[in-house]
This record gives sequence, structure tokens and C-alpha cells, in this order.
Amino acid sequence: MSALSPRGSVSRLFWSLVWPRIHHRVERTFFTALLLKTNNFTEVRWLGQPILQNTLDLWTIQETIAALRPALIVETGTNRGGSSLFYAHLFDLMETDGRIVTIDIARQHDLRHPRITYLIGDSASPSIVASVRGMAEAARGPVLVILDSDHSAGHVASELEAYGPLVTPGSYMLVQDGSIDTQPYFKSSRPGPVPAIHEYLARHPEFGIDREKCDRFLVTHHPDGWLKRREGGAE
Repeated sequence: MSALSPRGSVSRLFWSLVWPRIHHRVERTFFTALLLKTNNFTEVRWLGQPILQNTLDLWTIQETIAALRPALIVETGTNRGGSSLFYAHLFDLMETDGRIVTIDIARQHDLRHPRITYLIGDSASPSIVASVRGMAEAARGPVLVILDSDHSAGHVASELEAYGPLVTPGSYMLVQDGSIDTQPYFKSSRPGPVPAIHEYLARHPEFGIDREKCDRFLVTHHPDGWLKRREGGAE
């Protein structure tokens, strides 16, 4: 259908005039219903394995991985292992040499995959960070970081400082679950990632928020969470 068709005109009018007036109420209502329906996505499965991810956000991650084709994905917060397995299967389908290193304080699964390295420990501890840094330095391609462990502001701040330098120019550091700071459903867990993100960005101009990715499907667990490292950006 032509962009000049009546339907196209109505669409433009809706997004320019109507949506700005109602989007906060619509997003909050739908997001709350979605959280209740899915028990905050705890019942979501990838090939039968618990993945505990907002499926809208997971699709944005998939699109990013396909476009970026990272050599290494660094994930903090393995949990039941579903997301790292999902990333490994994407690499399998893409037939790349991509690998994943995923970190948690305890092992909560019995998964194995040749692309995945499982580390046990505090993701912000010097020993874990040093191990991951070695893998990132050896990676022959983009390094993508996904922070999804302890979502308290203090811990997220520590992870941002530790893992930000590993992100290659043009790649991303995705800070998950900033919805803790924006959705009433999660208010008991505040302060969460968003204050840590903003404080980090104030000190690190080499990173900026990719609004297009944050708003990809309107409803997200990761507001302000897609941090892109600028090409040629100095630390």
C-alpha cells in the first residue's frame, strides 16, 4: 500500500498527534497485564528450557546479534541458562564462530553447549572480570555485553565500570530490567539499573543510549538499557 494512501495518512496522524497523549497510560496498562499473564515471563521457554526474558526484548536482541555478528557475548546472570542457550543456537544458525561467556553466583541448570563458557562467581569480582577480559581481548570481532544479574543500582554500577571497557566500538552494552525503576509492579526493588545507567553515561561519553532499540516494540523491560559504544569513542 502506498505511503500516500488514506491508511498511511491515518497512521502518521496517530503517531504524531494521538500517541504522544496516550502512550504512557497504554504502555503501563498493557505492560502490567503482560507481567501478570506471564508471571513476569518466568514461564517462557526456549526449546523447553526456561529463558525468563520478555519475548519482545528477546526479539530485539536477536535482531542485534544477527546484524552485529559478535565474536563474543558476555552475559552476567546465567540463571536457568535459557538465554545463553538461545544465543548459542543463534550462532549455530548463523554458522559463525561466536561464543558466549555467562556468569552467575551459583549453577542452576545442567546445560552444556560447546559455544558457552560458564563461570561461577560474583560478576563484579576482580577474578571474574579478569577472566572475561582475557576472553574479550582474544575475541576476533565485536564484543556484546548483556548485564542481567543483580539489578540493584550499586551492583549495576560496578558491572558497568567493569564491563564497559570490553565493549568494542559500534557494539552494545545492554543493561536489562530498568523497568524496576519505571513500573509500579517492581517498585519494591528500587533503586534499580536506571540511576546507575544515567550516572555511568555522565562519566562515559563514549557511550550513548540507542533510543530506536529501546523503543523497538514500545513495551520493554530495558528502558534506557541499550548503550552503544560510539565508533572511535575514547574512554
